[in-house]
Amino acid sequence: MSDPVSPSEDAAGVSRVDLGEVAQAEPDQTNAVIRSSALMAVGTITSRITGVLRDITIAAALGSAILADTYALGNSLPNIIYILVIGGALNAVFIPQLVRHMRSDEDGGDGYADRLITLVGIILVVATALAILFAPLIVKLYSTSDFTSQQLSLATAFARFCLPQIIFYGLYTMFSQVLNSRLHFGAPMFAPIVNNIVMIATALGFMYVAGSMATTDTITSGQVAWLGIGTTLGVAAQAAVLIPVLIRVGYRWRPRFDFRGHGLGKAGSLAGWTIGLVLVNQIGFLVISRLATQANFIAEQSGDVPQGLATYQRAFLVFMLPHSVITISLVTALFPRMSKSAAVGALRDVSHDVSEGIRLICALLVPCVMFLIAFGPMLGTVFFGFGANRGAPATYTGLVVSVFAIGMLPFGVFYILLRGWYAVEDTRTPFIITVIYNVIAMPLTFLLFTIAPSNLAVCALALAYGLAYWITVGIAWTWLSRRLGGLETGQTVGTVVRMMIAGFFAALVGLFAVAGWALLAGHAQVGDVYSYLTSSQLSALLTLISGGIVTVLCYLGFATILRVSEVRSVISSFAGRLKR
Repeated sequence: MSDPVSPSEDAAGVSRVDLGEVAQAEPDQTNAVIRSSALMAVGTITSRITGVLRDITIAAALGSAILADTYALGNSLPNIIYILVIGGALNAVFIPQLVRHMRSDEDGGDGYADRLITLVGIILVVATALAILFAPLIVKLYSTSDFTSQQLSLATAFARFCLPQIIFYGLYTMFSQVLNSRLHFGAPMFAPIVNNIVMIATALGFMYVAGSMATTDTITSGQVAWLGIGTTLGVAAQAAVLIPVLIRVGYRWRPRFDFRGHGLGKAGSLAGWTIGLVLVNQIGFLVISRLATQANFIAEQSGDVPQGLATYQRAFLVFMLPHSVITISLVTALFPRMSKSAAVGALRDVSHDVSEGIRLICALLVPCVMFLIAFGPMLGTVFFGFGANRGAPATYTGLVVSVFAIGMLPFGVFYILLRGWYAVEDTRTPFIITVIYNVIAMPLTFLLFTIAPSNLAVCALALAYGLAYWITVGIAWTWLSRRLGGLETGQTVGTVVRMMIAGFFAALVGLFAVAGWALLAGHAQVGDVYSYLTSSQLSALLTLISGGIVTVLCYLGFATILRVSEVRSVISSFAGRLKR
């Protein structure tokens, strides 16, 4: 598909009219991105808060032992299969295509969206049916060989109840993409709240019937069905609430089966590399899933704190919270602009958007990283110390969060670098970079899991995840810089280093402040400060509040001293929006 020829073009085929329109429409691009991100951040924060409440209730209901792993595995498979079949391609490829068809098609891209949703729906229904049919084989592939036949059957039952989520994940993503391409970002960020509320009610209902002492031997088929069906209904509701929003912005889906000759072939060819990228990533997750489920058997045999796939996923949820609120919000607002610049050949603008996005993201991610590294165990104690997960399992989950946080910064930078390639319709290079990441990550994961003490097995998995991103992001940066003619590398790296220095000393001051308070108040001796700070949810909560306030204030102070202008820019923009 090619863009229509405009009345006035230069020698390079770039429309001066289009460039003028872009410039006129975005007189203050940085503030526009931050304003859009602020709206999405509000929705994402609310969504993630309810998401944490969801995981708190699930942890309280199921604990962290093998029962929790069977549910976590069964509920993970729909997302894995959806992403593998088509989800990655939808997220990475079709926003640029929708933007282009909105500009080039007489109907504003509605027909293209109709055909795309119809085609995706057919693919997902077929994929769901096949996944349900072959669920026992899929569960066996992703679980440790130490699972008994009864545990395999339980995980399979959970999977079959949850696998219809594949269809609803696809619908939610497609509806979100159509809204985003029309510059409506808020509703998709708020929709997961409905899902979380349904799931919280499901977990509370399970606790009311089964208590907090259920195991793989005592759970009944009715209780399994309650958890599985309730989880799937939550995802269905998440997709359904976007339908009225689509109607309000003027889009009504009509099934269309005339797929040929309408640009879907180009999107499909672009999606091919993205599907390959997702496949490589899922091979990596398969390794993680098998090792994490094995970790619970090791913990059970050695008498260590329960830790497995459920622990890994809960820690990853907390790790993803800053990424979801900050990185995804900023990049979602930035990506359509990057796609427009790329469509008219303005690679310098794409480069600037990527570089500016990285600096804005890091300005907010750095204090989150340092805070989580310093206070992760206390966070785990507060968040997950309920019901069947009370005590050591909750604190251990927080320790895994601290280890995950080591990789948060390169993870966020890598995310926006990928969007730089997708904006210029290059899906092959992200595939190659992802292969490189997994070539680094998988041997590192096996190595650290093997040499780590048994009580730190899941921590080893989280550490390998982060270290591999630190190595890979340097490669990805270099390649994209060459593709776009530069990424303002000197300015960006220098700014991020100053942010990290400010964040490190801020977290250090915060940690010393709460430790000093515990010592001076006589609550702890020098050798057991850590034990006191994680001894109860109350002491952990007080530590988080006081340590968090000190860390944030010190970060702002140190960032000002080090002249990190991005921190001031982000704060003033968000403060201005809140004031209005």
